[in-house]
Amino acid sequence: MRDEWEHAHTDYTVPAQRRIPASLADSEGDWRHYLEHSTPNGWLIRHNAMAEALVSGKPMHLLHTTKDIDAIRTSRELHVSTGCLVGALYCSPLTSEPKGLRPHNLGAYLMRTKPSTTPMVFEVAPDAPIRPKGLDYLHLGAIHLRTYRRYQSFLTPTESDQLDRTVLAGLRAAAVFLDVALRNAAGHATAAPEFIDQLSDAVVHVPFLGYLYFEVLSEYLMLHSTAPETKACAHAGELNNCLYKRLGFAAVDGMDQLFDLARFHPRHYRLVQLIDGIEPALGPGAAEYVRRRLSHLFARTALHPSQDAASVTFQGADLPTIQNAAPGLIGQMVFREIRYMSRYRQLYHCFEKAKALEAWDYWNSEGIPTPFNGILPKGEIGIHPVYPRSSVRAWTAQQDSQGYLHPAEEVTAVFTPHLASWWAPPRQRSTPNATGDAPVQVGQEARSPIPTNRQSMNGVSA
Repeated sequence: MRDEWEHAHTDYTVPAQRRIPASLADSEGDWRHYLEHSTPNGWLIRHNAMAEALVSGKPMHLLHTTKDIDAIRTSRELHVSTGCLVGALYCSPLTSEPKGLRPHNLGAYLMRTKPSTTPMVFEVAPDAPIRPKGLDYLHLGAIHLRTYRRYQSFLTPTESDQLDRTVLAGLRAAAVFLDVALRNAAGHATAAPEFIDQLSDAVVHVPFLGYLYFEVLSEYLMLHSTAPETKACAHAGELNNCLYKRLGFAAVDGMDQLFDLARFHPRHYRLVQLIDGIEPALGPGAAEYVRRRLSHLFARTALHPSQDAASVTFQGADLPTIQNAAPGLIGQMVFREIRYMSRYRQLYHCFEKAKALEAWDYWNSEGIPTPFNGILPKGEIGIHPVYPRSSVRAWTAQQDSQGYLHPAEEVTAVFTPHLASWWAPPRQRSTPNATGDAPVQVGQEARSPIPTNRQSMNGVSA
């Protein structure tokens, strides 16, 4: 169990250490070196302001926005949410300056786009420097699967059978593309436009691919952007979060109401159009980057590290065989299929609290009172509700005309090991044309933003 949580965390201050499947064309170390040293903003992966604040061991100030300030005052309790941080209060960093507390660009974006919320300032005083280990939710598949197996009895036999049938049907419908992705991860290149179109079709059947697709493009934009706005963020030690927010909202209607990446699946010509609308210089290299990077990440997050990516096939395989070879993928699919069930509102706490308890235990043992989203250290950071060795204070905050926050009224409330109730409108599966694709001319070619091929040794990243 602990090994699974260790596998799901990334510390960007040390070399890549995860075990990975054999036969991948690039190791995790190859990609880390490329991202850090061959992209305009790659230096921020290791030397960002948030990581420096964590390892300083000094008190940290974090921004949280809430619609429920009256309920917090009345109950004197703070509950946490799930999502990419499993079980933490979702926040963004604040930097103390002479003029006040300056929000991270992510926090400034949230305050700008959620005017009906109340900003809260939290001060977390740790007992020691905090290890900068971020939780990468793309690597939670094995944990999702183990949790489902443990609590499968909470489903009716009909629900359980339907879930198995749906997962298997999705795998069979997307099997050709899944094999294509593995072959690409092993170095057998597919033409990028064809790959993107196949990916788009496959997301409808395997929604987890939409999350991979979006996160790869977010990484591409944040690390490669040279826009003045991005340079200003970098000067402050921050990656530019506004880029992927614009991407998601432009790609999917209603994404601002329910941020559901299962609906993110632009085809190739739409992908080029979307990137061109955000930063035209990045359009020509986007598809090839997705082909290389998504294939690699799919192999790493889907397959068990003991597997050989060159020999695994999804075509014609039964569910137990795939579950053995690709527990990460099956876990991600099961996790998302449960969310489509009519009883999910009742089942939510059963499955999510179990994972939160394990995450809290891991963070306690690792000295992490403030876990962050470790796909990249982009500023999504949380407060662990049951960390025993740090103190936390909270205030409502006021924002001045220059955007700085100032603590106003201290809020007397304590963190409790409870998950906030979760509910969203009934989910609808994507359809192939849900992204409003339209033809667009492809611009001139750019240099290929990919690392040099180098075989990994014995399936262990360098």
